[in-house]
Amino acid sequence: MKNTRAAGVLMHITSLPSPYGVGVFGRDTKNFIDFLADMKFTYWQVLPFVPTDEMNSPYCSPSSFAGNELFIDPDGLRDRGLCTDADIADCVYGGSPYTAAYSFAAEKREKLLKKSYANANEKIKKSAAAFAEKHPHIAEYAYFAALKAKNGGKPWYEWEKNEADFAHFMKSGRECIKDDFEFICFKQYIFFEQWSEIKKYADGKNVKIIGDMPIYVALDSADVWACPENFRLDLKTFKPQSVAGVPPDYFSEDGQLWGNPLYDWEHMEKDGCKWWLERLGSAFDMFDVVRIDHFRAFASYWAVPADSDTAKNGEWQKGPGMKFFNRLFEKYPDAPVIAEDLGVFGEDVTELLRETGFPGMKVIQFAFTPGADSLHLPHHCTPNSAVYCGTHDNNTLFGWLFEAPEAERNYILRYVGFRGDNWGEGGYHAPACRSIIETVWRTSSRIAVIAFQDMCGFGNDARMNIPGVPELNWRFRTTAETIANVDKKYFREINGLFGRAAMPGEAVQR
Repeated sequence: MKNTRAAGVLMHITSLPSPYGVGVFGRDTKNFIDFLADMKFTYWQVLPFVPTDEMNSPYCSPSSFAGNELFIDPDGLRDRGLCTDADIADCVYGGSPYTAAYSFAAEKREKLLKKSYANANEKIKKSAAAFAEKHPHIAEYAYFAALKAKNGGKPWYEWEKNEADFAHFMKSGRECIKDDFEFICFKQYIFFEQWSEIKKYADGKNVKIIGDMPIYVALDSADVWACPENFRLDLKTFKPQSVAGVPPDYFSEDGQLWGNPLYDWEHMEKDGCKWWLERLGSAFDMFDVVRIDHFRAFASYWAVPADSDTAKNGEWQKGPGMKFFNRLFEKYPDAPVIAEDLGVFGEDVTELLRETGFPGMKVIQFAFTPGADSLHLPHHCTPNSAVYCGTHDNNTLFGWLFEAPEAERNYILRYVGFRGDNWGEGGYHAPACRSIIETVWRTSSRIAVIAFQDMCGFGNDARMNIPGVPELNWRFRTTAETIANVDKKYFREINGLFGRAAMPGEAVQR
């Protein structure tokens, strides 16, 4: 990444306006890019684009390479002649535009995609087949998803042996799901084609995309099914020996028991960490910069016995460290990565960040514990970092300020120079939030990022995710009217005032 100061906005695709229950790769997405460009933002940060789990979380996906088919724009299907206006009218959601309607969108989108596939000509189907052949991990996902449907949704490790064994299936079992496989390949082809159009539009507006990569994958995933040897499993029962999580931290006094299988780094080393390099390479193709979630696991990771019911019972184990990143730099010398180095810290993480040269993260909401000299305090920010008003896991700025204990809130307000008595005023011109935002924008960090909700001064009801709470997350959505009400003049002004305004040719170069 170039050593120029810049600013970005965090907003996931599902949160964007659209008539279809969730945001899609359509006209509203291009309008949002225009919105960012008009305020001279350099970056748009998104959450992972992968398929989600049953709780709609993109951080426990059935594939590290596939795309979330809910993002496919029905209008784009119609424009290609694959469906009609009457077909897409059935996909229009009549409920609240402020809450993502995942179930509705999934049901209607699948129906529309089946109709579109039936209408597709041979040229499109051949293009989809060629796409899957060129991207073998997408093909693995297509086989996995087709088999999962055939098996009534059961996890792959409960399938019959001839299907649970990937190598055996690939030799003799593919013909039985050929039609479903080809349909899923078609959907993935459309997803990536539509994203390519959006990405090209963003490039033309000088807006660069920061993608997000979860560190771990789900046990019930195409990644583990296709190569269980890459993970710490009993290869006879396919049960994990230990699972991922984090010890007690800011978000949870019991820690967080994620349950993902851990990597067998010793086995991965045998082929030069091929899977990881392909995963990162795929992300670099899609995005300008990739934020790696829970980066600290490359230094050391929290391993919890698989039969434990709490993350408290884990232990730190050594990760691959620079041995892996030396391989990465051989293939991608200028790998554009932001390292999410939050949570329980350690000298090994600090050293790994120094050796890789990746920018780490600072979060203003972690800074103001009374009596503590937090590394997240703005005066501790260093140029090689990305500073956030809050991440998708945090409360909104206004919600945080409102819920903070009085001593902490007084510390925050004094630090950011807020002298009024109306700190409790929210909305688009929330005065205390603006003082915090400007403090973030003043820091020496090269990148400053704000969540869209904080541009609006929204409260905690607009929060995207509460870590450790499995339900009622990932639902925040907004409307075109709300976006239009944002004070664009203000953000254009502070981007210029604090040297963060995007200029042609000065965004991220790769």
